[in-house]
Amino acid sequence: MNLASKLSAKGSPPPPDEALASPDGLSALKPALNFDPVLLLQAQGVKVAFFDVDGALTDGGLLISESGETLKRFNTLDGHGLKLLQQAGITPVVITGRDSVPLRVRLAALGITHAYFGTEDKRPCAEQSLQSLGRTWAQAAAMGDDWPDIPVMRRCAVSCAPVNAHPEVRAIASYVTQVGGGHGAAREFCDLLMVASGRYVDLFDKYSQ
Repeated sequence: MNLASKLSAKGSPPPPDEALASPDGLSALKPALNFDPVLLLQAQGVKVAFFDVDGALTDGGLLISESGETLKRFNTLDGHGLKLLQQAGITPVVITGRDSVPLRVRLAALGITHAYFGTEDKRPCAEQSLQSLGRTWAQAAAMGDDWPDIPVMRRCAVSCAPVNAHPEVRAIASYVTQVGGGHGAAREFCDLLMVASGRYVDLFDKYSQ
């Protein structure tokens, strides 16, 4: 019996590549991301993620129009990460010291319904959010870049700072991103949380086939 006959014989397992192949012949992709196992364990039970806006979801720059309207630049990588986070069963909550129509429009487009605007005292907002969602600090994560974010970050199970955050914030963060705020830093944190939740591979496979 030749090799082809052996492979087609009843009960013979398919070759490894064929076993992993999709109907159109593409093999499954292996995710390239790797995070510290200790950090993943720390973030394993996270169900709520708090995000600052200026400096975390944006690069921190502000454009002021002639009419006085504040304009912000958002990153599409971050936006998709926030959508994926919700698919992974983790609720994103935005707490920001500013408010603007473009910001509200952006958050609505991302399906983010939990948001607090125009507050520098962020801890009470976070506590209120946790209470309404039936969660605890041990199930929360936070991302911020400046001093007003520290009280929330310190209480969460895992915290993240963009690489261009203030030094004091980077010093207390569980994880510092490789890229700056507004340039994919929030996506990096979302990826970490999805890997820790065990949903990253499923979601990646869904989009990569």
